[in-house]
Amino acid sequence: MTRPSEPHLRGRRIDPAPISGQETVADLIDNAFLAYNAGRLREACVLFTDRMLDPAVTVGMSLTGAMTPAGLGMSTLIPLLEAGFVDWIISTGANLYHDAHFGLGLAMHQGTPFADDVELRDKGVVRIYDVFFDYSVLLSTDAFVREVSARDEFQRPMSSAEYHYLLGGYLREREQALGLTRRSLLAVAHELEVPIYTSSPGDSSIGMNVAEQALAGSKLRFDVSADVNETAAIVLEAKRAGGKSAALIAGGGSPKNFLLQTEPQIQEVLGIDERGHDFFLQLTDARPDTGGLSGATPGEAVSWGKIDPDMLPGTVVCYMDSTVSLPLLTAYALARKPKRPLRRLYARRDAMMRRLLDEYHAALEFRDKRAEQAKTAGAP
Repeated sequence: MTRPSEPHLRGRRIDPAPISGQETVADLIDNAFLAYNAGRLREACVLFTDRMLDPAVTVGMSLTGAMTPAGLGMSTLIPLLEAGFVDWIISTGANLYHDAHFGLGLAMHQGTPFADDVELRDKGVVRIYDVFFDYSVLLSTDAFVREVSARDEFQRPMSSAEYHYLLGGYLREREQALGLTRRSLLAVAHELEVPIYTSSPGDSSIGMNVAEQALAGSKLRFDVSADVNETAAIVLEAKRAGGKSAALIAGGGSPKNFLLQTEPQIQEVLGIDERGHDFFLQLTDARPDTGGLSGATPGEAVSWGKIDPDMLPGTVVCYMDSTVSLPLLTAYALARKPKRPLRRLYARRDAMMRRLLDEYHAALEFRDKRAEQAKTAGAP
């Protein structure tokens, strides 16, 4: 018999109804995902839907792993953006490069991880685990990136968000010319004004093609300092406008850190009074005990000032492949939550940067005043 007074036994009783085959995805998760990693996924779905998607919360997403080649751009990421469930993104450049294939009408195919790679190379077939595509897909996408990036509006230093916004506009035009819709994440992000940053712009075929053009005299340069400050400005604006900031982390790696370092940038480097992100939801297959950032826990993030320590109950880590967990999370949220108004943060970057600069200068003035007071107090 359960002891009602025992706090450890107040959790929901495990007594699921039999699966009938008629359940929606959301009903299945609520009823049958009760323990272990399934339980963490259910907790992730509830956290995302009930708390992170509150109208006052700005949701930033980091994206690693080869998600777009597997079709998750179209199946999962675009629906999240269109529903207003993700307000800004930090992605690997590779995800954005492979996303462009779809906007250009190029084909990716289901394959097998057990193919002979020497044979594939001889036949001009490229493999991303069990995704196959023709080598010409790379050459065609490279040519498109170079042709677009050589245009006049690209001939200046710019943040990666500016670059992706401009590139997304051209991908949208190409989609329309080909009679395609909702194929490219970059094209949809352009339309919805969702800023997309890359934490390591040179670490992808997009960066490689931009580097080639630099040798030919192009003035295009990725301004990584602008990326650091613009992302910090987005988070500060979320807080100062009376809302909260949430981190939705698919995978780990550099994009995860770039999303979370916004708070140390605000607090530690710029000296602005802040507490950390309010919500942390990570979908990962990385272990924490190896010391890598990909597996670092929310508790560890608190020690860096990345997460508000008072909000640790608002954190979930689900140890599951993102190609499984992210579509399920998306289906659950779309079933349980109405769409949110679009924030269109790309168009608001200048205003957000002005707020960041004002608070930075105020913090500098305060710091200088304190230093002068300390100096005066210590004078003989």
